[in-house]
Amino acid sequence: MNLAARIERAWYRKRAVGLMLLWPLELLYRLLSALRKRWLIKKSIPQLTPVIVVGNISVGGTGKTPLVIAVVRWLQSQGYKPGVISRGYGGEAPEYPCAITDTSSAKEVGDEPLLIARTAQCPVVVGPDRVAALARIESDFGCDIVVSDDGLQHYALQRDVEIIVVDGMRGMGNGHCLPVGPLREPPSRLATADLLVVNGETTEQWGRSGHVMRLEPGKLVNLVTGEKRGADDFPVHVHAVAGIGNPKRFFTTLVELGMRPVQHRFSDHHAFTAQDFKFKEPLPVVMTEKDAVKCQSFARDNFWMLPVTAALPAEFFVGLDKQLKTLTEEAR
Repeated sequence: MNLAARIERAWYRKRAVGLMLLWPLELLYRLLSALRKRWLIKKSIPQLTPVIVVGNISVGGTGKTPLVIAVVRWLQSQGYKPGVISRGYGGEAPEYPCAITDTSSAKEVGDEPLLIARTAQCPVVVGPDRVAALARIESDFGCDIVVSDDGLQHYALQRDVEIIVVDGMRGMGNGHCLPVGPLREPPSRLATADLLVVNGETTEQWGRSGHVMRLEPGKLVNLVTGEKRGADDFPVHVHAVAGIGNPKRFFTTLVELGMRPVQHRFSDHHAFTAQDFKFKEPLPVVMTEKDAVKCQSFARDNFWMLPVTAALPAEFFVGLDKQLKTLTEEAR
């Protein structure tokens, strides 16, 4: 286990005495973050297109991507023309902001934005400067509403609706900010969001009510042939590959589907190559959708992905609709 993995493991223990030696650095981090936030908000420029930010306050995956897709699909069903802006983490485009096309690769635009573009079938523009990405999506695609994939701490981007998602399995960890804990902002930040989403059931208290989101697995899809198979009609023993923020959630899902996975953990946004899949046992390989977009070019006929869909209560969309109607009324 490398140093980064050890630190992350310690973050999610309620008591990690060694990390408390870094407490002065946490105080400095929180001070600098607060000053940076105030400065960016002060210099931010109002935009014409409404912006919904979907993000989190912790390091690592919380389920933002399935939530962004669910929000985009709901907006489409309500008659909106949504677009998505994203950092494009893990990608290196020739220039920014970069609009995703049918020929874009994860190496260029990042795995999550590419998955969103393919699944939600909407315009997606990536770039480290979210304000510039917003301007590009406004000028080139005529979107009437924009969803920012992450960017909660990108305060130069003004937002009309904030949705914060929390991992119900891991929660807030030890409740401390970096580097003592996994938080980018203190837990009190949750109270300022317009909507709070909890990915999975939890007994932890958040100081406010949250909407529980469940990630529902679909049929397994073969990366080469496109064949779809239910878990009941799939081998029990598989290689499970995950290069996501919380691999444990994926492995647990496979177990719940009746499989006995040989677990292969990779870092979040890992740039997969064929060499990563030289396993001794000739078993089917099952991976997430996010990882599959990076493995398509060298996939073998035993490569499968397990898509998931974010299931949210009706009350979440009622709350989102209320927020958007308020914006419309204020614009009149």
